[in-house]
Amino acid sequence: MTSPAPKLPISLAANPRLSSWVRFTDEGRVAISPGKVEIGQGIVTALAQIAADELDVDISKVEMIRTSTAASPNEGVTSGSLSIQQSGRALRHACADVRQRFLAAASERLDVDASLLNIDDGTISGPGNVRTSYWELTGDVSLDHDATPGAIAKSAATRAVTGHAVPRVDIPDKVFARPRFIHDASLPGLLHGRVLRPDLSGAQLIALDEEAARAVPGLVAIVRDGGFAGVIADSEAAAEAALTALRKGAAWSAGEPLPDEDHLADFLRSQPVETTVIDTRTAASTKKAARTLRRQYTRPYIAHASIAPSCAMAQWDGERVHVWTHSQGVYLLRADLAIVLKLPAESIVVEHMQGAGCYGHNAADDVALDAVLLAKAAGGRPVRVQWSRHDEMAHAPFGAAMAIEVEADLDADNEIIGWRHDIWSNGHAARPGRAAQPALLAATEIENHYPRMVSTNPPAANGGGGDRNSVPLYDLPALTITSHRLLTMPVRTSALRTLGAQGNVFAIESLLDEIAELRGEDPIAFRLRNLNDERAREVVRAAARRAQWKPQKQPGVGHGVGFARYKNTGAYCAAIAEIEGTDDIRVKRLTLAVDVGEAINPDGVVNQIEGGAIQATSWVLKERVRFDQTHITSTSWTDYPILTFSEVPAVDVEIVQRPEIEPVGAGEAAHGPVTAAIANAVFDCLGVRVRDLPITRDRIIAAMELAS
Repeated sequence: MTSPAPKLPISLAANPRLSSWVRFTDEGRVAISPGKVEIGQGIVTALAQIAADELDVDISKVEMIRTSTAASPNEGVTSGSLSIQQSGRALRHACADVRQRFLAAASERLDVDASLLNIDDGTISGPGNVRTSYWELTGDVSLDHDATPGAIAKSAATRAVTGHAVPRVDIPDKVFARPRFIHDASLPGLLHGRVLRPDLSGAQLIALDEEAARAVPGLVAIVRDGGFAGVIADSEAAAEAALTALRKGAAWSAGEPLPDEDHLADFLRSQPVETTVIDTRTAASTKKAARTLRRQYTRPYIAHASIAPSCAMAQWDGERVHVWTHSQGVYLLRADLAIVLKLPAESIVVEHMQGAGCYGHNAADDVALDAVLLAKAAGGRPVRVQWSRHDEMAHAPFGAAMAIEVEADLDADNEIIGWRHDIWSNGHAARPGRAAQPALLAATEIENHYPRMVSTNPPAANGGGGDRNSVPLYDLPALTITSHRLLTMPVRTSALRTLGAQGNVFAIESLLDEIAELRGEDPIAFRLRNLNDERAREVVRAAARRAQWKPQKQPGVGHGVGFARYKNTGAYCAAIAEIEGTDDIRVKRLTLAVDVGEAINPDGVVNQIEGGAIQATSWVLKERVRFDQTHITSTSWTDYPILTFSEVPAVDVEIVQRPEIEPVGAGEAAHGPVTAAIANAVFDCLGVRVRDLPITRDRIIAAMELAS
């Protein structure tokens, strides 16, 4: 049987030209241009490590180029913990190909067999002290060629940089206050813009008195296009003052009603839906259930709540426009801008700059269109638009609320013989660039407006959306997993870190814990007995060992465990939570074990797991978008509290290193397991199960009253 022909990694197959990935510069450096962007996850450092290893150059010589539609490969969007998996594999292959091409050229120039040549920090040498370098050979080697499918990367054992902790390459700029963040950037002749939007959900601008705003000193222009209105001024203070004056002259329609926040599950289950069976499994032999446990779990709408609200800059030059943005998908944003502006995509350059971590589809793309529309009235000068905290918390997309019902059929010994899992949720994806109509907020406001897109779910093969991680990894004899995606969307939703995985893992792991309790079986032993995947078993065992499971019972202290493999195809993660529950719930310690295959930068993996664990703790204990019948009310940190520094738990992470296995991302692996571990620790501490997030004092009291 013949072996299948080698294929290029997915991102390299889509962007095969080597010169779009790698370029040797006159300064004795190598420029690496990935299509994935840095959003605080440390990806540029890990990719620099991969390039340094495959090219045999010191990492200090690797210059990571910011992603831009003008020159970078189109890798879609930076999301789903896929940057290492997609960009890393592509870059490794491309650099291996480049290395082989330069070795062949060096062999010809030096008249030495390529197998006898070595590369050390870009210098290529052979017997008799003959030598050359990448930079001396750049005239002989053209990289304007497509990658070769058969290029062979180094083995894990011969890599010198990957697998080791390397300082983040983006940290020095941040430490020394160089303007790496878009919020700190400036351009010559920069103007400042602000956009007028209603407080009432779905309200439309029906009248606008501009007289008071035109009297504000420093005003450059008032822009109106249908229901879109904004101001441009020569300073931020003038822009704010003009916007305040303009708001007083605005009249709005009545808006659209919002659901009852305190009965979200009822609302979600009452809406028209698109129902999809995600997976089904039939038992080999039919057993009669002795009992069926039926439980409902909910999570609220969650805000991205980035520390810095969204920001963008735009500048027109005739019929061309340049945009600076912290969007996660510069090419996808360009596609939507092209639709709205009715311009060819080639007339638009979208360049990435770092912003505060966005963890999904926040308002970065929306504010970019705001800047573009305002800049059309700026006479060729650049315009910077900064959203306010209120803007961000009221108008950016949210992570979708979820209602999850799980039924477990148990036999006479309380072993699981059947499992049914139903999810009611809005879709978890309405990113730009993926539909014939734009997904940007201002596109729904302009005169020739587009309808607001109802969020969809990515296909299950890509990890799913509301159904993400809804199929248990455990060896269950029979199951049916069903997703009910809402076809209405009164609250704007799109991708938030993990999509539906957090809610689904919370539900699965909570019910598993309850069944283990019924059986009188240790919850870790119960999980290990029902897991066949050895990598899964090992992360559970590793977390248990590290946490010294199970510590002696103490009054007011609880311990819980949670486990998942992100998307059932990505990183494995097990978490053990230690909480105090004497007053409010306080998470004291989180112990995690993670298996990402080859850990390119172990310190980066630990950072991602720590960050995810802390964010999940904030989601579990505090975060909930608040609203009444007419508008979002949680538009400040007071109304939308997040975990404070004094409340951050100690986080201890163990990496199960597997350098022989292709790497996967770590950014979203911890959220589901940590959520479940905290919920299970609450039961261990207080003897009550809280099935509605966030787990607050009121929710605990309500659960206690229900149980009594």
